Amino acid sequence: MTAVPAANTADPSKTERTNLLGLPEAKLVAFFESFGEKRFRATQVLKWIHQRGAENFDEMTNISKSLREKLKEVAEIRAPEVIQQLDSSDGTRKFLIRVTGGSIVETVFIPEGDRGTLCVSSQVGCSLDCSFCATGKQGFDRDLTAAEIIGQVWIAAKSFNQLQPNGPRKVTNVVMMGMGEPLLNFDNVVDSMNLMMEDNAYGISKRRVTLSTSGVVPALDKLGQYTDACLAISLHAPNDELRNELVPINKKYPIAVLLDSAKRYIAGLPDTHRRITIEYTMIDHVNDRPEHAHQLAELLQDVPVKINLIPFNPFKLSDYKRASNNAIRRFQTILMEAGYITTIRTTRGEDIDAACGQLAGTVNDMTKRSERYRAKFDELQTVKIIAPSP
Repeated sequence: MTAVPAANTADPSKTERTNLLGLPEAKLVAFFESFGEKRFRATQVLKWIHQRGAENFDEMTNISKSLREKLKEVAEIRAPEVIQQLDSSDGTRKFLIRVTGGSIVETVFIPEGDRGTLCVSSQVGCSLDCSFCATGKQGFDRDLTAAEIIGQVWIAAKSFNQLQPNGPRKVTNVVMMGMGEPLLNFDNVVDSMNLMMEDNAYGISKRRVTLSTSGVVPALDKLGQYTDACLAISLHAPNDELRNELVPINKKYPIAVLLDSAKRYIAGLPDTHRRITIEYTMIDHVNDRPEHAHQLAELLQDVPVKINLIPFNPFKLSDYKRASNNAIRRFQTILMEAGYITTIRTTRGEDIDAACGQLAGTVNDMTKRSERYRAKFDELQTVKIIAPSP
């Protein structure tokens, strides 16, 4: 484990300067035009921040000294604070990041061959309380700002020297699958994803940036107006009765409504070959039976999908267990025989609690949900069954 010093972590409460880290190109253009500067300055600064990792304006040598001094007065480049970097034996890297207010969110980098996927958080905690997810048990504090979201990409890229001249391109894919529900932080998530795909920033292909949602249908219905990133649906059940238990937002937006919205999003993309990724966490004797696989195959027959089966990763406040390897393979076989592309996600980073569903961080929980879950868990652990005397 490695402690990492923060980059430019000035107290934001003591300044009203604009943090340029979180501004996509269009907003950066508007920023410069607001004080009479030309549009091309936005492109220059965007490249300095996101392609060269600049932490201050003095580094920007192709910008006049007078403009650099002006920028010091009205703007800043402020990333969230990295308090710890944890490296797994399998190459996975997790960052513990302190954001304004003191809460800690988690970001995970997962290497696989020549691909490196960064799992990015969008909120401090999560309000949706899915029963199999450690983040949900932490409760909810607030949305992350665009600077705090794209800052996770900036931090990870810098940790691999990716933003140095001729540096290795380690972060090739980004998934909005960390802490939080991305569509409940719509504007900041859209700005951040657009920065990820911006040629003058990270230049990641639209096929390599994925937003995962549990089913916030009204936000999904308008998503296509703002981005053409890939879409993943956090489904985890083949029918409404079971999904109501696992993913409570299903009570408001049932499966049929969610899938119709997802199909409209995909149909509206200029790329006609895109598929929706269906995420399905495999929980022992909960949703892993052959009948569930057959139900799922029937449910998705008119939806352009690929299915990703995710072995459940245990955590302290859950009684669920991981489905057996035999159950997962049997489930996969049924879906593949029905004609679906079906993969089993390899569990990575378990030794640093970085596996899917394990991200928890430290949340200043406004909902008091974490307190209730801990009390319930502690109560269950202290109950003792005393055998009768012989």
